[in-house]
This record gives sequence, C-alpha cells and structure tokens, in this order.
Amino acid sequence: MDSAVKSFLVEFRASANGFLSKYEPLALVFGPLFVVLLARLLQSFLDLVYERGLKATVLSFFMATIKLIPVVKRRIDSEKQKVVDKLQSSGQSKRESWRTELPRAGLGSEVIVKMKNEKQNDVVWQGKCSGTVYIGGTESEGHFSLINEACSMFAHTNPLHLDVFQSVVRFEAEVVAMTAALLGSKVEASGGQICGNMTSGGTESILLAVKSTRDYMKSKKGITKPEMIIPESAHSAYDKAAQYFNIKLWRVPVDKEFKADVKAIRKFINRNTILIVGSAPGFPHGIIDPIVELGKLASSYGICLHVDFCLGGFVLPFARKLGYPIPPCDFSVKGVTSISADVHKYGLAPKGTSIVLYRNHEIRKHQFVAVSEWSGGLYVSPTIAGSRPGGLIAGAWAAMMSLGEEGYLQNTKEIMEVSKKIHKGVNEIPELFVVGKPDMTIVAFGSTVIDIFEVNDIMSSKGWHLNALQRPSSIHICVTLQHVSIVDNFLQDLQESVNTVKQNPGPITGGLAPIYGAAERMPDRDMVQDLLISYMDGTC
Repeated sequence: MDSAVKSFLVEFRASANGFLSKYEPLALVFGPLFVVLLARLLQSFLDLVYERGLKATVLSFFMATIKLIPVVKRRIDSEKQKVVDKLQSSGQSKRESWRTELPRAGLGSEVIVKMKNEKQNDVVWQGKCSGTVYIGGTESEGHFSLINEACSMFAHTNPLHLDVFQSVVRFEAEVVAMTAALLGSKVEASGGQICGNMTSGGTESILLAVKSTRDYMKSKKGITKPEMIIPESAHSAYDKAAQYFNIKLWRVPVDKEFKADVKAIRKFINRNTILIVGSAPGFPHGIIDPIVELGKLASSYGICLHVDFCLGGFVLPFARKLGYPIPPCDFSVKGVTSISADVHKYGLAPKGTSIVLYRNHEIRKHQFVAVSEWSGGLYVSPTIAGSRPGGLIAGAWAAMMSLGEEGYLQNTKEIMEVSKKIHKGVNEIPELFVVGKPDMTIVAFGSTVIDIFEVNDIMSSKGWHLNALQRPSSIHICVTLQHVSIVDNFLQDLQESVNTVKQNPGPITGGLAPIYGAAERMPDRDMVQDLLISYMDGTC
C-alpha cells in the first residue's frame, strides 16, 4: 500500500513539473498572487454592492474615477466650497473677533457683565424654536430658576468620588429608579432587575447601549463581526455608534406609515446581528415604531432590542394615563433589552442629562470599564466620561421631584393639546400635508405643490427655527411648553409663508432651500457627507 502511494506521488510530481516547466518562474510566482488579489478585489466589490446596492456602488466608482481628472476635481472642490461658504456665511465673520489667548489681567467679577453682554447676541428663542428649550417661561423665573439654583448648589461635585459626594450619588440612583418606574420597571414582565446610569445626553445613552450590547453578544454568542439593523427614521447616534465601535450598520426603509418595517428588518438578520432598534417616538415624524412586533422578532432570533425613548420618556407614560392610545413600548414588552430616555427634554432637567436603562445587570456590566494594571491604582468607570458634573445630576433630581407626577401630567396635557391644534391647523392649509400619523408632540409636514424648504426659509425670516427633514422633503416642529401661548402665531405665520411661496416661488436671498433641495436629490451621498464634514470642520 505504501509503495503504491509513493509511486503515485512520484508520478504526480514528475507530471506536475513537466506541465509547469512550460512557464516562466516569475509567472509561476506572481500568477497565483495576481489571482488572489483579483479574487479579493472582486469580493470587496460584491460586499460593497451588497451593502450599498449596485446603483450606488457604480455611481461611487464613477465619481471617484472622474475626480482623478485634475480639472474635474478642481471644479467639484470649487463648487463644494461655495456651498460650505454659504452654510457658514452667518457666523464666519463673527469668528474673526473671537479671543484666541488668555487676557493678560483677569477680568474678575466683570466677566459676568461681559457674559451678559454676549448673551444679548443670542437670537430670540422664546417660543420660536422646534424643541431646543423644553421648559416654559424665561430663564430667570419659575422652573428655570429652581434648577439653576440646584445646579449651582452642587456645581463643585463629581460622582466619580462617590465616597465624598454621597448626596449626588443618591440623586443619580433615584433619578434612574424614578425614570425606570415610568418605563416599566415595576411591571412583572420586566423581570425586576431594571438598572441603569445617567449620561450626558441621548447620544451617549445610545452609544453606551450599543457598546454594551456588542460586548454582551460577543460573550453570549461569540459574535466578533457585529451588525445592527435600524429603520431609516432612527436617530443618527446609531451611525456614530457604528463608527466608534466598528459595527456594521444596516439602515432599512420604513413602511408606508413611516414606522419601522418589521418584515424588512427580518430580511437583514443574520448570524452576526446583535441588535435591532425601535423609537418611541422617532425624531423625524413623532411616530412610535411597532415595539411589540420588534420585541417578538428580537426574542425569536435571540438578539437585543433597544428602544429610543429620548423624546418620549417623559411624555408617553403620562399621555397613556391621560387616555391617549399609546401602545406598549417599554420594558413591559418582551424582547426589549435596553432603553434610552432624556431627562433634559420633557423631563425639564438641565441640558446634559439622560438615562440609559438595561433589562438586567448581566447586560449592563458590559458598559463598565475596569482597569487593574494602572500605576494610578484600581480604576472602574460606569460611563464614557470619568469625571461627571454633579450639578447636572442634582438639577435633574430637583426637576423631577419639584414637578412630580401631577406636574408631568399637566405639562403633557398642555403640549399634547397644542400638538393636536398644530396638526389640525396644518391639515387645514391645502398646500400642505402632515407626514404620517404622529403619536406625540412632533408634527412634520411637506407639500407636493410648493417647495417646503422655501416655506422654511420664509418661516426663518419670521424668527422661527424649525427642522428640515428628508425622505420625504418636509419640516417639523417639536412642540414644547414654550409653544403653548404662541400656537396661533405659529399657524398664522405658516399660512402666510405658504401664501408667499405660492405667489412668489423661488429661493429668497440668503435662504438655504436650494442647498437642502440639492442635498436630498444629489445621488452621490459621499459628496453630501464631505460637504457636512467640511462645514463642521470650519464651524467648530
């Protein structure tokens, strides 16, 4: 048997050498390398097609190719710079007078006078902004005054030193527990282990939830090439998380009602999927995703589901008590593994306060960073920041304790009624339509007969600061307590703006409608991203 095998190998060797002797040695060395390289390039191309689609991939390749022509690249760069300059035009000249060095002699208490003078340059925001400021009244009275005093009282504190600032440690624990109670922690279906931490805002809450999920799923399933699936209405913080934590992101179109499309999401689930996402409600249109269905989907595949309550956390629980038809969307839903909720929005806390919650400690422990080999000693930190402002935590606790359930119920009643009035008012303007059926305090509207971004420019000239949206082209207003007393003014200005655009279509001087319109229609999305990055690089 051994001799037969040996004989076969000798014959095979002689035959192979005879065949290969026809070729140059260099060809034998570089030929296989070329084939491997070609296979890798083909695999990369197919992966790109799978990720972005054939049309987008071909377009991206075409744009990259023509940019290699110097004259074309110069023209594109020139046009791009014009757009960036236009976007920055309002603030570029002001930056020239900004200080770049410390004053030789300190200003002492006079710095407060200088700050008051600078504050006069801020635009009028009272009642004129979509979202932005959620507390009613002015910053020198009422609830503003209360949380400012609370922040000031604890401005020196840092919960990193939990043995020193025990009051702030307690405040944080109670803010987390009270928020969790609003979002289902007291319901038997929650499992009774809901836990979490305070963060600097909704983005950090989402970042931490995604990071914790990534590491949890790695330990549970051994997933080393993680992927997550989100509806296109989900907040851009998930894109940031995907970039920061090296996670493959799939953004799936919403359904005809502008809700997360469960069937479409199911098609993207594979063995590397760690997380799917729903919003309650979504930022663009104020619509709640089908969380129960998403929960069933997540449970059936053994993956995680994060629900973004950053807008709805301090509205939806109270709206339900007021009789609004709010579907189950918190920890009472099986499959929900984490939730983010901003206290600094409708919780009426100071800016920079949010909550991230987990169904159990097994998931949350992957949020923490522990270091045992540092010469500075043993170190463990719960969130992205090490040192954290205890004054903001105290301000959040003061806000929640001062308002109580009755205060939040009253606030919710007022803003939900204003939202319904705006919804009705927009529907009564023939040229406009409301996008979907908003469940909460956001009303998005567009038009098929006039340029909605031109309407936005006219509204801006009247002092309003609304949000421009895409897919479909629209704008929205996020209703806050600031709008309760001026809702009629808003609807009147909106009607006048529509009439103006209808009678005199075309962009106004200094308006951004052409840029918004062009950005949405531009097929090369990489170029749009380049524009945004260039704008940001020159702004901050």
